[in-house]
Amino acid sequence: MKWFNVQSMWQMGQKFWQSWLGAITFYTCIPIPMSWGLDFERIARWAPGVGLFIGVILAVLDAVLQYWGMPNLTRSGVIVVSWVALTGGLHLDGVMDTADGLGVQDPKRRLEVMADSVTGAFGAMAAIALLLLKTAALTDIETYRWLALISVAGWGRWGQVVAISIYPYLKPTGKGAFHQQGIQVPIDSLWGGLLLLGVCGLPLIWSGGSLKLGVILAGGGCAIALLTGFWFYRQLGGHTGDTYGAVVEWTESLLLCLLTIVL
Repeated sequence: MKWFNVQSMWQMGQKFWQSWLGAITFYTCIPIPMSWGLDFERIARWAPGVGLFIGVILAVLDAVLQYWGMPNLTRSGVIVVSWVALTGGLHLDGVMDTADGLGVQDPKRRLEVMADSVTGAFGAMAAIALLLLKTAALTDIETYRWLALISVAGWGRWGQVVAISIYPYLKPTGKGAFHQQGIQVPIDSLWGGLLLLGVCGLPLIWSGGSLKLGVILAGGGCAIALLTGFWFYRQLGGHTGDTYGAVVEWTESLLLCLLTIVL
C-alpha cells in the first residue's frame, strides 16, 4: 500500500508537471520538446502562474538593462517589445481581432470579422494605443518596477481564467473552446487569485513597502481584470479566444496605468 501511494503521488506530480510545461508552451514562445510529454488538456488553470513566470523574466531583463545604464524610456520600450516577443503576440493578436470586430456596426457580423486574419484599421489603432500605454506607464514607474511587471502579467491572465469560467463561449469550435471544456469552476479561478494576492502582499513585508501599494495591486488588479472581461461580454454577449487575449492585454495596460499613481 505504501508503494502504491508513493507511485500514485509520483504519477500525479508528473501529470501536473507535464500540464505546466504544456501551458508554458501554449502561452509563450519558450521552446519545450514535445518528447517531454506535454499535456494541453487543462492548461488554462496555469495561466496566472504563467503570467507570473513571464513577469519574472521581464523583471530580470529590466534589472539587467538598468545595471547596464540604459535610460528609462528606452528600457521600457525594450521591455514591452520583449513582452510581445515572449508571448509570440498571442494576446496582442486577440486585441487587434477584437477591435476590428467591435468596430463593425452590425453586431451579427462581428464574429465573422474577428475570424478574419487580416488586420483592419481598428485593430491597428488598438495595438498602437495599447503598446503606447504600456511603454508610457512603464516609463513613469520608477520604483518597484519588478513588482509591477510580475503582478500585472499575473492579473491579466487571471482575468482570462475568470472570463473562461463564467461567460459563454460564442463559437462551437476555436482556439479558446478547449479551455472552457477543461476549466474547473471555481477552483481554477480561486487558486490563481490567492496566488496573486500573495504576490501583492510582498510590499507589506519588503523594506520600505506600503499598505497602499499592496491594496492597489490587489484591489486594482482584481477589479480591472473582472471589469475588462465583463465589458467584452456586454459588447458581444460572450467571449471568444480573441477576447480572452484582449482581456489579458487590456488588464495589463490599465493596471500599469493605475500603478503610475503610486510608483
